[in-house]
Amino acid sequence: MNHPEEILQKNICQFLQLHKIYFFSCPNELAGGGKNAKIRTGRFVSLGLKKGVADLILWLGSETIYMEVKTPTGRQSDAQKRFQKRCEDSGRTYVVVRSVEEVEKIIKNWMSNS
Repeated sequence: MNHPEEILQKNICQFLQLHKIYFFSCPNELAGGGKNAKIRTGRFVSLGLKKGVADLILWLGSETIYMEVKTPTGRQSDAQKRFQKRCEDSGRTYVVVRSVEEVEKIIKNWMSNS
């Protein structure tokens, strides 16, 4: 786990677990590389894999938050931007977070409004 985004997501997951927030991930990069990558990717697509889906999905009471994890310099892909638009157009909450502190603010805001 040498990738800064993976480390950040792991830290966010630990924070969410510590605060007993129910969440799960959508690991869209499961197909990975290697000689059978195209076969695995095709298999995962047939099972529902979608490009651009948010990294984490949080259930906060009756609210669902779609959370994309990015490093401070990370940028969303076009597929991620399309997924964000789809969420927002249908009234769902989508956020890009770049630190555990941002996640903490989101949770505190939710707690104060619920």
